[in-house]
Amino acid sequence: MYKKIISKAPGRVCLFGDHQDYLGLPIIATTINNEIKIEATQNNDREFKIIKKDLGSTDLIPIDFEYDPDEKDFLKIALNVLKDFECKPDIGYDVSITSKIPINSGLSSSSALIVAWVNFLLNMFTDYEVTSNLLAEISYRIEVEEVGGSGGKMDQYTIANGKTIYLDTKTDGIIPFNHKLCDMIVGVSNQSKDTQGLLKKLKDNALNSIQIVKNHYKDFSFTNIDNVDLNKCLSFLDDDLKPFFRAAVGNYRTTIKAKNEFQKDELDIDKIAELINIHHSFLKNDLKITTPEIDDMISIAADNGSIGSKIVGSGGGGSIMCLSQDQSYSLKIVNELKKYGVKDAFIANMGKGPTISYE
Repeated sequence: MYKKIISKAPGRVCLFGDHQDYLGLPIIATTINNEIKIEATQNNDREFKIIKKDLGSTDLIPIDFEYDPDEKDFLKIALNVLKDFECKPDIGYDVSITSKIPINSGLSSSSALIVAWVNFLLNMFTDYEVTSNLLAEISYRIEVEEVGGSGGKMDQYTIANGKTIYLDTKTDGIIPFNHKLCDMIVGVSNQSKDTQGLLKKLKDNALNSIQIVKNHYKDFSFTNIDNVDLNKCLSFLDDDLKPFFRAAVGNYRTTIKAKNEFQKDELDIDKIAELINIHHSFLKNDLKITTPEIDDMISIAADNGSIGSKIVGSGGGGSIMCLSQDQSYSLKIVNELKKYGVKDAFIANMGKGPTISYE
């Protein structure tokens, strides 16, 4: 048994499909090289001592703790779920958690932590072959299904696969893309995102609008979206529901167009940037998930050379991502965002999948 184990998992940036995965619609997302790191050192106390260095807090989880069905701590939920996978820890560890993923910023730090934790537990206490799909399935169950969450599958599946992917959230089918994007700049706002509250509101309204349209328009289908009369669909809805339906349709069409671009031998980055701007317009104007600070950040990026920018995450705060084809522009965007007073701004490199190392 190794004395020390290091488990890492990357952050996630959604390129296309924000607020689509919980509708059973596809997404395109990628990872960044900002990671969550778990360093686990064996102890003699038959407990996991969880040291959250960035938060300055410490929790104790006894190996044989009694599980509360109303538990909200994802680390404890994971230990309970993994019983179904014959994961029965018999040795305690001091577990130090640090993050280079900005927390509560729309970059999936919580999902990355769950993936890294599950990867550590499966590798140390089971004989399972740990695959990307297994990590994704278990992590999604922990973060969404076990707590009745409103989120979709994008975060867990993207992080577990560690690359740019198209994910069919109904079948869990994945198409990986190997194209290299141009510079991607991430700007982190000062306002934390409102994940569960905002997700539930947007999800409920979107699903309600889609069901009303289906009740009136029997031929409606996202798979046949090019033959759907959008104005006819909107005529069945009250004014307060129209934006949610319009965004669902518009974002789906945009994601499919982006998928077609990514499947070409040569990636047209200008076309991708154009589609990112279109995607953001639905998020801002119909779903209204931006804030004045986010809007200012998008404008600063555009004024300083970005060819495509969008909000990242559930909204109500969080981050933006933007694309630049010139490093001098990229550096200027970072500097101007910092001058404006954002929480952080950096050029993000492509991430890799979850990793385990031993000492």
